[in-house]
Amino acid sequence: MPVHSRYLDIASLIRERIEAGEWKPGARLPTLNDLAAEYDANRDTVGRAIALLETEGYLWAVQGRGIAVRYGTMRPRRPRGDLVKRNEQATGYSFPSASSQEVWVRHGEAVNASAQLDDPRVAKLLGVAPGTEVLRRFRVTGPASEAPFQINISWIHPRVANVVADLDANPAAGEWLFHIEKAGHWPISWMEIHRARMPSRDEAALLEIPTNLPVLEIVRVGTSGADKKPVEVTQYVVASDRVETVHVLHRDKNAQEPWPDTGPRGES
Repeated sequence: MPVHSRYLDIASLIRERIEAGEWKPGARLPTLNDLAAEYDANRDTVGRAIALLETEGYLWAVQGRGIAVRYGTMRPRRPRGDLVKRNEQATGYSFPSASSQEVWVRHGEAVNASAQLDDPRVAKLLGVAPGTEVLRRFRVTGPASEAPFQINISWIHPRVANVVADLDANPAAGEWLFHIEKAGHWPISWMEIHRARMPSRDEAALLEIPTNLPVLEIVRVGTSGADKKPVEVTQYVVASDRVETVHVLHRDKNAQEPWPDTGPRGES
């Protein structure tokens, strides 16, 4: 069989084995050499098959760490709606991607410390000049027993940073926002901006995804109910094959009445 179609055949066979449950999410596949021997193919052909399955979201291959089965295609995507709920476990808020009853855990170290905000897009949304020193909260979280689901980076405006500067870097979800509201900014309102993009190498490593798999970036802007100015901007970065957004569409005023009964050319 020609090499150019042989790798597609091998990819199909490996895909079938993953979908049949032979390798569970998180499991390591045999090495390229072992797979090449098993399928009677050369290493480069198997490598092309693995690269294709990476692009499809089935696998995550990292040099020196092996090839692992990803979680994204092995379960339904999490729908992300538009409701902000009170956290049932503690004082604070749960945002859409974490509003289910699943137990979420932190991956790696959480950070709550000053940092320079160099991203001009985020700085503009926060209402500060690029390069301004602001409070940064960083966490990588996800459902227990799964690979990391999302990167959370919150940038807090200097005028409210002292309110949350001494808080635990990993409190209950949304608790730090409660403290900002209690300091005179009730009620915070939020707007989200969604876009798809390619991940950086660091983001891909944190989410355990290949660098050629797009991510969904959600930027949340929190505005004070007191002075109507931003108090925080939070960036969520999620592997694109693990989440889908859900939006209810509303009719404009000019589309709320039935169309008039007209003839073929719009004549009564």
